[in-house]
Amino acid sequence: MGHLESLFLLFAPLVCLHIRGAVGHSLPSCHQQLDFKCTDGSCISKLNVCDGHADCEDGSDERHCSHVWCKEGEFACHSRRCISTRLLCDGVDDCSDGSDEASCHNCTAGSFSCGPSDACLPRSKLCDGRADCRNGRDETKESCALARPRAQTPLPCAASEFRCGDGHCILQSWRCDHSPDCSDGSDEDNCDQNECQVNNGGCSHHCEDLPMGFLCKCPDNMRLVEDSRCEEVDSCLESDFCDQLCVHRNGSFACGCLEGYDVDPTTGECKAKGDEAQLVFTTDQGIQRTTITGTEYKEVVAYLPGQGPVAAASSNHTLYWAPRGREGSIYRISMDGKPAEVQLVLKARGSVSSLALNWIHRLLYWTNIERGSINVALLDGSVQHQLIRGLDKPSAVAVDPLRGLLFWAQCGSSPKIEKAGLDGQDRIALVTASIHHPAALSIDMPRQLLYWYDQGTRSISRVNFEGRHRKTVVESNGYLDRSFGLAVFEGFVYWSEEVTRSICRSNKHNGRDLQVLQPDITSPGGVVIIQPVLQPNGSSACGRPGSVCQHGCIVDLLPESLRFSCGFPQTPSVSNTAPMSALSDLTIPGILSIIMLLGVLLVGISLWWWREEFGPTRSLTPQSFSLHESRDPLVIRGSNAYLVKETLLKLDDE
Repeated sequence: MGHLESLFLLFAPLVCLHIRGAVGHSLPSCHQQLDFKCTDGSCISKLNVCDGHADCEDGSDERHCSHVWCKEGEFACHSRRCISTRLLCDGVDDCSDGSDEASCHNCTAGSFSCGPSDACLPRSKLCDGRADCRNGRDETKESCALARPRAQTPLPCAASEFRCGDGHCILQSWRCDHSPDCSDGSDEDNCDQNECQVNNGGCSHHCEDLPMGFLCKCPDNMRLVEDSRCEEVDSCLESDFCDQLCVHRNGSFACGCLEGYDVDPTTGECKAKGDEAQLVFTTDQGIQRTTITGTEYKEVVAYLPGQGPVAAASSNHTLYWAPRGREGSIYRISMDGKPAEVQLVLKARGSVSSLALNWIHRLLYWTNIERGSINVALLDGSVQHQLIRGLDKPSAVAVDPLRGLLFWAQCGSSPKIEKAGLDGQDRIALVTASIHHPAALSIDMPRQLLYWYDQGTRSISRVNFEGRHRKTVVESNGYLDRSFGLAVFEGFVYWSEEVTRSICRSNKHNGRDLQVLQPDITSPGGVVIIQPVLQPNGSSACGRPGSVCQHGCIVDLLPESLRFSCGFPQTPSVSNTAPMSALSDLTIPGILSIIMLLGVLLVGISLWWWREEFGPTRSLTPQSFSLHESRDPLVIRGSNAYLVKETLLKLDDE
């Protein structure tokens, strides 16, 4: 009996533990948009995440909040900004990253959201004297203000700008220059005052008052940018003498090339090792390719026309592109020389205005102008996710997975270029002034410079990854009226030109040596250069700049999120996680089977214990001894099955 009691005590906690686990797994699944799932499986409202109070029993709702605690009555935006909870679900992106509207019902245009857990109302029911929302939100002062037409709030002017009387912003340096730049002439009023006494004239450093106007000045070893801001002078970038590595000493420059490149003994330029690079571009007649010098020309795909964006995986010579006219369709094809069929990778939600490929984490990024979003998907198209929303006409995207950076351009009412981590977090504006219609982006990987084409100024400019050392390298030259594709390789910048129907290139430093590589191209679109050196292997930044993992980076892409985390030894460097619904379907039946098996085992043990305690006393025979060895009369093994059954019958007959 002692052994049986010990066995019972051993199994009972195990069964209870599994039953408890089963109860935890049987909890109702969290709402994907409204709820946050704690590590223990329980659900809480997303409004309680990162509010400074542990609402999950394990505190998992407060673990990754970067120590940003909002006050009571405030909502913690993903952008680390605190806003009043009254601004939630009001149809306005108050967080500037869309997180205050992400957990709301998707109310259609012309309707009003009662809140994250309530319904949508027609706007006609706002302030009608009757509370239709459970919390009465439709009758508050803030909501009633939405029912009345509001005058559009003018955008704030930068410190280097002057606000005209009509609300528009102009550069401070244009004020009092004897030329009215405001529509109402307010920039030429009160010009006898000392402008430097007001916000230092908008100058970042020194402000010098002049008899008419003022002048911003910079200290030595700094230069004036945008008439008001000073930045340190980078002699290498200022001179643009070297293609890649540059060291400035005693007035001279020493140039070098990165691994994978050789120095040309004649010109000193950095030339990629291996096969000659291929320039691929889309047209209305299909996908074409040429060498980077234009000496060869070949048709890649002729039966899928469309001048849409294109990206490439250099390691396996695979193209990804989204033809215009095929709404949201992204295709791929191999260029390894073998006959291959065009495959539909995914059907995106809305149009695709630009593409970028993350070759290290095997992800595809694209922009959607109509939805104002940047999206991401696995290369096989199995899972896609809306990464950033609330953008104003995102027109271009580029990615540097080695440094964990994502770049994009917006060409709406406030044109700008921004960057963030690969997960869309930590947004920073790089270019906000003197930019009109950025239409294409490309990265000079060796020098860590971002190039863009501005259709408004018909020019190509570049800036470093911190938004400094800006320079216009190619200005309007008759071949920059309307460009859709842009690429940088070795010492040149390449682009497609729709007006002149050509593929061109110029020196990436100064725009010289203009060459028309391919003329008479019908509606050229996106361009991409294929050469393995452009996509080197290396230690990837795990989602965000500076977060390099010792044992590789694991990518979890679900329909609701994109997460990067560091792996451990013997863990694959990149793994793709299936959607949560699929995981649940596989896990729950297995748990139920274990519970049923343990339940049967427990019943058998109880029956045997009862028979031993309360059944008739028997002498210890070889037959009864064999039963004690089995410890479980219900477990029948192999050829002894009949022997065990016969023994049970004999015991019952005694």
